[in-house]
Amino acid sequence: MRRLSLFPALCLAVAGLALSPMLGAGPDVGTAALAQAATKGPSGLPLPRFVSLKAKRVNLRIGPGRDYAVAWLYTRSGVPMEVIQEYDNWRRVRDAEGTEGWVYQSLLSGERTAMTAPWMRGTGEQEFINMHREARTSANVVARLEPGVVVEVKACDGDWCEARADGVDGWVAQDEIWGAYPGEAFK
Repeated sequence: MRRLSLFPALCLAVAGLALSPMLGAGPDVGTAALAQAATKGPSGLPLPRFVSLKAKRVNLRIGPGRDYAVAWLYTRSGVPMEVIQEYDNWRRVRDAEGTEGWVYQSLLSGERTAMTAPWMRGTGEQEFINMHREARTSANVVARLEPGVVVEVKACDGDWCEARADGVDGWVAQDEIWGAYPGEAFK
């Protein structure tokens, strides 16, 4: 069994601008938005939806255009994002901490990733998210993931997600990740 820790430095604050993240948000963040999933953006894709950062360096801007100030700089590809609005080639996204801003669409990927229990980070508790060999609680644990670990998501069935973290494949309970809506199923 392996223990995987939070990847270092997911983002940097830039230009001293403060955004207000939703601290203490639990696994139901985005549930209200899921009820509106029938909405389609100008791209023809559903809103809201989960994506990931394609590039290693991505500017999060305060508005949809290069003329708007940069609020954050993400310094790692694969970070999960929720697209909540579209304007031309710009996507308004929200990260796991609730920070919102605009990203140029070519910097986003349809590849699904998720973050393990970001609402548990910084609570002082040493809790882990178990990755199981099979999609059931009683299955062998193949890895113990710290809150905030980014995993690749291959598929979800509404209760469990097949995932990969640092070369380890397994299943994580869907309500213990941010990057798939409650009850969402996809392959």
